[in-house]
Amino acid sequence: MTAFSLELNPRFNETDALGHINNTVIPGWFEAGRTPVFEIFNPQLNLQQWNLIVAGYNISFKAPTFYGSSVTITTEVARIGNASFDLRQRCWQGGKMTAEAITTMVHYNYTDERSEPIPDSVKAELEQHLIA
Repeated sequence: MTAFSLELNPRFNETDALGHINNTVIPGWFEAGRTPVFEIFNPQLNLQQWNLIVAGYNISFKAPTFYGSSVTITTEVARIGNASFDLRQRCWQGGKMTAEAITTMVHYNYTDERSEPIPDSVKAELEQHLIA
């Protein structure tokens, strides 16, 4: 199993009055961390052929994240179903996990407005990033 990884440098405007990264920022970082998964489903990231939708997510904040020190976003596949899958994402700073999320994604046909089974070839790629 290999996790996808994204290194980010927090921007000053992402801080709140307490000097922490605002809790509304980290979900955006997690979305950026999902890009390699998007590419498994849609290699050119063609919006005219987009085939994923977020069904829901839950974020737990474990510790403050601060400006001035880089963060790493890790993305792993936690579950693979017929038409949906869950991603576990974590935000790390200075070796400490500061946030964790589970996001449920659905393989979706926007024209027909319905979910579709995940193709076997895509499932095989997702399985390479599946948490034990």
